[in-house]
Amino acid sequence: MLEVGNGKLTSDESRTHMGLWAMLAAPLLAGNNLSQLSPDVLAVLTNREIIAIDQDPLGRQAERIYAKGPIEIWSRPLADGSVALAIFNFGEDESFLRGFSLHLAAAGAANGWNARDVWAGKDLGPIHDNYKFTLKRRASLILTLSRGQAHD
Repeated sequence: MLEVGNGKLTSDESRTHMGLWAMLAAPLLAGNNLSQLSPDVLAVLTNREIIAIDQDPLGRQAERIYAKGPIEIWSRPLADGSVALAIFNFGEDESFLRGFSLHLAAAGAANGWNARDVWAGKDLGPIHDNYKFTLKRRASLILTLSRGQAHD
């Protein structure tokens, strides 16, 4: 059962928790008091893009393609030929991942595929292995990667 909204998790931890469940195609069962939802918790639990990853008709779970220290990368193929890519910082420190490889080939994607930040609801355009980003402690970045045009 999801712990999002039980008052135990920060916003970043809630997105990481929900994101990992979605990457693993786990059933999404809210375990919180629905009458006390904050706007932030409601946004996590109702994010259409993360729910679409979780409920993708292909039904394949993500595989961990990279793990070093507190950083893990998980990849999940999706029915439309795109790929969901999740980068998790399970550590206690902020990680500025400059020059860090996203391992796109291992994810089933390639340099130059279009990326979309699922939590931000923002198209990032073509992405490359050396994409620069920062992950706060216990935070995550969830991307969908596609060959075609950027999302609307």
